[in-house]
Amino acid sequence: MNFFKTTHFLYFRPLLVVCSIAFLIIALALAPRGPSPSSLFKFRLSSLVSQLNHLNPSSLASGLGITSLSTKATSMAYEKELRVAQLAVARASILTKLVFHEKAKGTVSKDDKSPVTIGDFGAQALIIAAIKHNFPEDEVVGEEEASSLREQKDLSAKIWNLVKEAKLSDPASDALLGGPVPSEDAMLTAIDQGNSAGGSKGRIWALDPIDGTKGFLRGGQYAVCLALMVDGDVKVGVLGCPNLPVDDSAPLTEDIGAAATDAEGKGVLFSAVQGQGATSQPLTRGAVGAGQPIHVSKISKVSEAVMCESVEPGHSSKGDNALIAQLLGITGKPVQMDSQAKYGSVARGAGDLYLRLPVRKDYVEKIWDHAAGDLIVREAGGQVTDVAGKRLDFSRGRTLTENKGVIATPANVHAEVLKAVQEVLSAK
Repeated sequence: MNFFKTTHFLYFRPLLVVCSIAFLIIALALAPRGPSPSSLFKFRLSSLVSQLNHLNPSSLASGLGITSLSTKATSMAYEKELRVAQLAVARASILTKLVFHEKAKGTVSKDDKSPVTIGDFGAQALIIAAIKHNFPEDEVVGEEEASSLREQKDLSAKIWNLVKEAKLSDPASDALLGGPVPSEDAMLTAIDQGNSAGGSKGRIWALDPIDGTKGFLRGGQYAVCLALMVDGDVKVGVLGCPNLPVDDSAPLTEDIGAAATDAEGKGVLFSAVQGQGATSQPLTRGAVGAGQPIHVSKISKVSEAVMCESVEPGHSSKGDNALIAQLLGITGKPVQMDSQAKYGSVARGAGDLYLRLPVRKDYVEKIWDHAAGDLIVREAGGQVTDVAGKRLDFSRGRTLTENKGVIATPANVHAEVLKAVQEVLSAK
């Protein structure tokens, strides 16, 4: 009965509107001529349309006792994209953990002197292969490219062995990702498909296969990060954090930046879809579930906040962070960790503030370093802006050219933190 009522309304509403207007026109045409018939017609027509417009599906469904109509429709948005992203990140995380335990991680230096490991290359290959299998027309903005691997055959062979070994234990999940990458050449091709210029049009994925490579190398925190942007707006975000505690209530400790992977209770998968909230669940080899809803902390006094900051001094101005903390009355020592694990920690309420303040005027953030975490924090009830109070703009290409710095906090304290940040920066 509920299905009949819902279907009847959704599919016959247009017919109801047309028939009602037609009836009104005929009635007016046959009625005796009176003063201002056109005015009367306009009034009655506008009144009718106004009343019909107020009969939206959600309100009618509620009146009929149907409570799941709008929720069900919303929950279907980007359902496949979310599932593919979660599984792709989980499979890539398996590969990264294989490398994490090795003393020699196959590290090379990129043009900007930053390190990249065989884990970075392998994770990017696995994720892009899964995206292209399911959404062949989508573009990917990835951090790595394979030109050096085509020259270093031994390094490429090591990565290929890892890619072959990294598998999900659930056959259906593995099949959804397209199964194994078919060949070493296909692996290299997949890595190079992360060459999108980004922009404000179309479906584009932002991928950081290992965010926090230096943390990965020192045995600390790192994250596998993936986000889908549609016309420059982030719609889906997933973070795989193999070294974070699964327990959302676990407090951040000073040694969290040097956690041991695969320890009991370690490894968490954060996810979010725009308008549907954020979740966390254990990072496993099997099928992914619905996850548990997460929310930023309910902190009311900023002075009690737990601040998260990067380990590397080149990533954020720690001197400015200290001045801001002093201005806000924060006495606790900041928790240092690498990667977008900081975003995940703020989203679940384990941390309260994440500040990434520019160390150079010419430094521009990369979109893959923030896209997934930005959405997850906002969907968990937080607010993310740059130091000018502007939302992060992911529509400008591969970098955040319109933004400087990042401030992520619970929404209710964001204005206070932003004011302190601006006061400190303006005094420089």
